[in-house]
Amino acid sequence: MRKQIRLMAGIAFATAAMMAVSACSGSGSESSSDADTLTVYNAQHESLTQEWADAFTAETGIEVELRNGSDTELGNQLVAEGDQSPADVFLTENSPAMTLVENAGLFADVNQDVLDQVPSQYRPSSGAWTGIAARSTVFAYNKDQLPQDQLPKSLLDLQDPAWKDRWAASPSGADFQAIVSALLELRGEDATRQWLAGMKENVRTYKGNNTVMKAVNAGEVPGGVIYHYYWFGDQAKTGENSNNVALHYFRNQDPGAFVSVSGGGVLKSSSNQDAAQQFLKFVTGKSGQEVLQTGTSFEYTVASDVPANPELVPLADLQAPPVDPAKLNSPQVTALMTEAGLL
Repeated sequence: MRKQIRLMAGIAFATAAMMAVSACSGSGSESSSDADTLTVYNAQHESLTQEWADAFTAETGIEVELRNGSDTELGNQLVAEGDQSPADVFLTENSPAMTLVENAGLFADVNQDVLDQVPSQYRPSSGAWTGIAARSTVFAYNKDQLPQDQLPKSLLDLQDPAWKDRWAASPSGADFQAIVSALLELRGEDATRQWLAGMKENVRTYKGNNTVMKAVNAGEVPGGVIYHYYWFGDQAKTGENSNNVALHYFRNQDPGAFVSVSGGGVLKSSSNQDAAQQFLKFVTGKSGQEVLQTGTSFEYTVASDVPANPELVPLADLQAPPVDPAKLNSPQVTALMTEAGLL
C-alpha cells in the first residue's frame, strides 16, 4: 500500500477541538489509527505547501492531500487536543505558534539529519522543531509621500508622536504579533509596553498585510509594517497594489530587521514518526528548498545551502537581530497587545 500524507487543517477553535477529541477518545479516529496515513496540520501558505506536496509526491511516490488553517487556530487546537491529537506534523508561517506547541510539551525532537540541513540561526536552540522558510520585516512606504531622508531609522521610532496617523499595521495577524514577539525578546517587557502604547496612539489598523500595502499604495497612509514577500509577490503579477510602494529595510540588528522563521515539527503523540521525519527532511532538503527558490511565494530559503530567489535582498544583507525562535512568547504578546487596546 502506498503511504499517503494527509495535510489537515482543523478550522475549529480550541473549544471545538476539545469536543472533537472527546468524541473520538474512546474508539480513536481513522487518521490516528491508520499507520499508513500521515496527518499534517498546515498553517503555511496554501500555494507553497501545494508546491512542496507536489514535489514530494513526484520524488517519493507518496501522495499528499492538502487542507489548510492558520497559525493561531491550529496551534491552539493542538494544545487543546494534547496527546489525543490526530496530527503527525505541524507547519506554520511564524515561530510563535511553534513555541506555543513546544511549551506544551507536544513535539518530538527533530532527527539530527534534518537539523543538520538548517543553520542554527534558523531553528530553535531546543531542537524540538526546525525552520523551513523565513520572511523579513520591512517598512513599506509610498514613494510620493515619504522621501528616503524621512524614513524611520528604527521600528521604535514609530511610537513617536511625529508618526501619528502616518503608519499602518495589521495587529490582529500572526505576522505582526511575531514581530512584537521579537521586540519583546530583544528589548524586554517595559520597552515593548511603551512601544505598544505609542503604536495605539499613532497607527492606522487594517486587516491583513496585503490590505496595509494596498492602503500605502493608494496614499491612504504614508507607510506600514509588513513582511517583504507581499511586495515581491504583487510585483511579480501586475504590480497594481505596489507600484507606488518601496521597501525600507531597517538593518543594524534593529527589532524592525527581525527575520521570522516558519516552522515544522513532529508531534510526540504521532504513531508515524518515521514518515513525519521524512517529510521534514524533504522540505528542508535541496529539493524542498528549491521550491522556495524558484516558486511564487518569495519567502526565503533557510536550509541545504540553497540560495534564495535572486530577486530578494540576501538574508546576510538584512543585518537581522539574533533571536532564538524558541523564546518567542505569543501568550505574553497577546496579553500586552490586549492591554494596549490593540486586540
